[in-house]
Amino acid sequence: MKKIAVIYKSLHGSTKRYAEWIAEELKASLFEASGVKPAQLTDYDVIVYGGGLYAGGIIGVKLVTKNPCKNLVVFTVGLGTPETSDYTEILTKNFTAEYLEKSKVFHLHGGIDYQKLSIIHRVMMAFKKKESEKIPLNERTSDDRSLLETYGGKVDFTDRETIKPLVDYVHEL
Repeated sequence: MKKIAVIYKSLHGSTKRYAEWIAEELKASLFEASGVKPAQLTDYDVIVYGGGLYAGGIIGVKLVTKNPCKNLVVFTVGLGTPETSDYTEILTKNFTAEYLEKSKVFHLHGGIDYQKLSIIHRVMMAFKKKESEKIPLNERTSDDRSLLETYGGKVDFTDRETIKPLVDYVHEL
């Protein structure tokens, strides 16, 4: 039986929720990334790392990109619709080509509560909103439209059913 760890870094809770669901389904150990020492990664046959998407980065992902993992599965959580969002730039910014070749990445739909954002994140989202408003209506992506429709409110797109492909993939390793 494979020894599996699910490790996550979450600022607003969506990534944590997904990590808990994934760990439960896989009967895996669950860790918040700040509590993991790099040497612990080699104790596991499979590391499933989850991080929220912020400003083009995957929060906390350096834990697994700078330290060896036998089998690495990554899930990202963001406001973009996974079926229509292009994650190429984010992936190439956060992983070397070698890491992308030997790892599997899944993208999950998160949520946001603007009232709970830090001032820095509020400013970032306001900037992103202004950028999206400048794009002609017929050229806006689904992510642009979603941001403008939900801006300032509270939305939760998390869905336990969407972890199934990730769980199935890990079972097949």
